[in-house]
Amino acid sequence: MDHKAEELALIETVTLSHYNQNAEAYWQGTKDHDVTQNYAAFLAPFPIDKKLDILDLGCGPGRDVQYFKSLGHRPVGLDGSEVFCTMARQYSGCEILHQTFLDLELSGYHFDGIFANASL
Repeated sequence: MDHKAEELALIETVTLSHYNQNAEAYWQGTKDHDVTQNYAAFLAPFPIDKKLDILDLGCGPGRDVQYFKSLGHRPVGLDGSEVFCTMARQYSGCEILHQTFLDLELSGYHFDGIFANASL
């Protein structure tokens, strides 16, 4: 592993550890954030009546996955935090992939759009 890859792996490990240790506090602090403008901007290019396959990249505890599901879409969440993945599955009932951004494996999936609210 080269120096840059090692540095990225360390950053990822520290970040995911923080999220895993603080998942409930993160959920309490973000579950009621008004991100309707982000939803509207994301959905604007798509036909209103089309049910979308959406990847929520960095889904956290599942707020946005649940929102897209409530509209009748077929969202799939993805997060590197094991704790967030468990929370998102319980909250939304959606498929949630436990993968890190540095090691994505999405072959076999097809998405109409990727929603990445505050994760990139």
